[in-house]
Amino acid sequence: MRYLDDDRALDGNVLAGDLSEIFTPEMTSAQATCAGCRATNALGDGVAYVGGPGVVLRCRVCRHVLARFVQAREALWFDLAGIAAIRVPARGYTHH
Repeated sequence: MRYLDDDRALDGNVLAGDLSEIFTPEMTSAQATCAGCRATNALGDGVAYVGGPGVVLRCRVCRHVLARFVQAREALWFDLAGIAAIRVPARGYTHH
């Protein structure tokens, strides 16, 4: 962890614990808000297109691209730019 220009600003590694709380649960039940139409549904309710180099997840309501997932070179790449927000039920979450 290192301090940036402002003594109140740290690098993103400070989020390691918080991120592990978010991405540990079963994510298909997480509620995602579409950046296109603002509909909120479980990620598992999205429409997944498979068969290409990865998977494209689209909004069931407006077909806006919510997310892209590609596994390549022993890494998983994901783009969640089409999701305005994701809500995961808290499990003892405390902000540090």
